[in-house]
This record gives sequence, C-alpha cells and structure tokens, in this order.
Amino acid sequence: MELWAVLLCTLVPLLLGGLCVLGVFRRRRPDEPPLDKGTIPWLGYLLDFRKDSSEFLKRMQRKHGDVFTVLIGGYYFTFVMDPFCFGTIVKESRSKLDFIAFAAQLVLQVFGYKSTEASQRIVHTSSVKHLMGEGLSVLTQTTMENFQKLMLFNLSSGEEKRVWKEENLFHYCYNIVFRAGYLALYGSEPHQRAGGKEKAEEQDRVHSNQLFLEFRKYDRLFPRLAFAALPPKDKREAEELKRLFWNMLSVKETRQKDKISMWIRDQEQLLAEKGVPEYMRDRFMFMLLWASQGNTGPTAFWLLLYLLKHPEAMKAVRDEVDKVLRENGQEVKAGSPPITITTDMLNQAPLLHSALEETLRLVAAPLLVRAVLEDISLRTSSGTQYTLRKGDRVALFPHLSVQMNPEIHDEPHKFKYDRFVNPDGTKKDFYKNGKKLKYVNMPWGAGVSACPGRFFASAEMKLFVFLMLSYYDLELVSEEEEIPAIDSSRWGFGTMQPKHDVRFRYRPRF
Repeated sequence: MELWAVLLCTLVPLLLGGLCVLGVFRRRRPDEPPLDKGTIPWLGYLLDFRKDSSEFLKRMQRKHGDVFTVLIGGYYFTFVMDPFCFGTIVKESRSKLDFIAFAAQLVLQVFGYKSTEASQRIVHTSSVKHLMGEGLSVLTQTTMENFQKLMLFNLSSGEEKRVWKEENLFHYCYNIVFRAGYLALYGSEPHQRAGGKEKAEEQDRVHSNQLFLEFRKYDRLFPRLAFAALPPKDKREAEELKRLFWNMLSVKETRQKDKISMWIRDQEQLLAEKGVPEYMRDRFMFMLLWASQGNTGPTAFWLLLYLLKHPEAMKAVRDEVDKVLRENGQEVKAGSPPITITTDMLNQAPLLHSALEETLRLVAAPLLVRAVLEDISLRTSSGTQYTLRKGDRVALFPHLSVQMNPEIHDEPHKFKYDRFVNPDGTKKDFYKNGKKLKYVNMPWGAGVSACPGRFFASAEMKLFVFLMLSYYDLELVSEEEEIPAIDSSRWGFGTMQPKHDVRFRYRPRF
C-alpha cells in the first residue's frame, strides 16, 4: 500500500505537469483576447497553420475578430489583425516584446548558425553603413556591372539577329537576380588567377549558376525545414546542402575573391574580432546569402509577369525607363556601350517603384513575431483593451490584415501599377475608416526589426527590370497564360512562389 502511495505521489505531479505543457489547463482571463486551443493537445492548430496560414487566419478572424490567441505547436500566438495596433507592437521596447530570441531559434534550425546579440548588432550596423546612402550607391554600381556580365555578354545586334529566345520566366528571373546579387556581395574571380578578364567572367557565370542550382534545392526544402517537418530523406538532403554551402561560402573561399562587398567583409572581420570561430562564420555567410537573395528573384518574377499581363502598365513603366535614360544622356542602340544606371536614376522612376510596391503588396507575406517578455496592454481601434500574457508570442500577418484589405486598398486582388504614386510622382497616402494609416504595405517588416537590406534589395530588383525593359522586347509565349497560383506552403517566409513556371520569350530591342 505504501508503494502505491509513493508511485501516485510521483506520477500525479508528472501527469499534471505534462497536461500543463500540453495546454490542457490554459484558460482565458477576463482581459485577454479570445482563446482557441483547437482539439489536439500541444499541437493545437499547427497542422492547419502549416497547410495554409492565410486561410487559417481568415477563418480565425471571422470566428474571433481582429485579435485572438491560438495554440500552435506548444506555443500560444496572439494574432493582431487590426492595423491601427501595429505601431504599438513594432515600437514596443525589446524588454517587453523581443523578436531576437524567436529569430535566433529559427536561424539555428535552418542555417546551423548560433546567433548572438553581438552578431545581430553587427548585421544591423554594417547594413546601415553599406546598404544605405553612399554605400548603397557603390553596391548598386557593382550589382549593375554583374547584371551586364550575366545578361548582355552574348547580346546579338542587328535586325537579322533579333530572334526570339524562349525561357521559363520564374527560373530566368530568380537565376539572374540571385547570381548578380551573389557576385556583387561575395566577390568575383580574380582576373590574374583565371588568366584574363574574359576567362574570369566566364568562371563567374559558371560558378554562380552552379551555386544557384544548389540553392534552389535548399530553397524548396526551406518551409518544411523551418517547421521541423522534413521526412528523414529530405532532412538528410538539407543537412548535406548546408555543409555544401558552408564550404562554398566559407571565409577561406570568399577571401580569395576580388571586389568583395564591404558589407560582407566588415561583418566577417567584426565577428572574428568578437571571437566567433571560423566554422561558425562560414555558417553566417550562408545565412546572409539566403537573407539577401532568397526573395529578390521571386519578386522580380512577379513584377515582370504582372507587367507582361497588363500592357498599359508595361508601356507606362517602359516609357518612364526610356525617359530616364534620355534625360541622363544615354540610350540603348546596336553597337553602343552598356548603359550606366545609378541610384539617382532609379529614384527618377516613380512608376517603376510603385509597380514594385504593388507587386510586393500582392505577393510578399512575412510573418512578424515577437516574444512577450512581460504582460503588456493593447488597445484596439474600437477601444477594446486586451492584455497580452507573458510567455506567449504576438504575431502580425500584414498580407491579410493590410495588404489585401479592401477597406485600405480598392480591389486588392488586382494589380494596379500606379497604386502607390500620385499623378505628380509623390507617394500616395492610404486610409481606413477615414483615418490615415502608417502601415499599408509591410514586405520588409517594420520598426526596429525592419529588414536592414531593404534599400539594396529594392535597388537590385529595379535594376534588373530597368535593364530588361531597356534591352529587350518581352512577351508571354501564350497570351492566354493565367497568373499562376501561389505555393501556400511558403506563407510567412517572405515573397510567395508560384505553383508552376510560365514560358516567356525575349529578344534585343535594337
């Protein structure tokens, strides 16, 4: 009898503790948002959320309103869908809402890099220094030269050579933009080592293409890897690809290149000074590659596709591009030297910028998450006061709550290339219920966690489209080609990708 008493005293606390972990005893407090734990202990709505995050959140919003708490994989997430609350969340101090701990956990899982506060400060400081202002101008010039290296090296000239070349649009855009960005950031083959400029450039084209093909393999695994949902075979492949990139992007390999960007060079040196071991700096290099190039190519694809599907938009943006070239004393014609596009010239193209913003509004869908470090109060636009509980997570999904909100953007599912610009070229304001909104398009996040490389990424995509429209006639192989559906498994990870590719053709304009 005494033995059974001892066993009960031991097992009951363990059982109760397990039930607490599973969320069985969680109850909504009077001042908290609606709570929905689902029917599966611990997992809650993980499977629904992973299958299609957007549809799941639409369903929860219809059921509970603009603020609600759900159980997802052992964590309680409070989703805030009221855009007037965004400022409170993104500006809250890190002592109350912290985005770093959540990000560090994800980075370790998908890149094998163990992040620290020091490394995060290094990324931010270096990005402000080299991806904005004068540093951005320098990097934009290098990126443009690499676009020319990849796009124009075999450009035909003369009417008899103006033949159409056919490709897959998504593959083409992702390939070219990724490779140009990679070469601009991580450096190119030294001419002396390769045996001359032409041989060096050819090696850059071959090497960058090989890197891209391996990157695409990893990119396809990324969503399930982030959710820790890869089957054993795919998990082994992901680990092999990680090791491949750690070697290909290693500090030793990168140091042998010419024209390494100061963004890469500074961060590597500062990490070394902080005592970060070399093998971990190799992993850091891989993380930077995905962060800088994982979304720009897919976005460029959508932008070109929307222009191709909307002739009036294509004409307006191309006319603007040609006008900017003329006003800067340049033109594209057979036998002429390559054009030089500067950041100032990109800033003279408001319609191109608006078309990019509109594209991002339609296809960029990041999930912005903060860990709640202490109970905080949140007041909605309707005046309701909620308390967010310490230990939970608070999340924003701007794609649904602002970017596709018909109360903010008229006909939100339509591509309107000039949506974000006034007739005089100035930035347009947006309102909801007669009140001006600050956050109407959030592809880069916001507040202290806003993507520090957003200005370079934007310049990179606009450079690519500027060059494509300047040098080539473009058209879809099939005029009846529909905009492809998106891959719903990628909700929350940046720019969405299409379920299938689209055939297009291009030829030199002159």
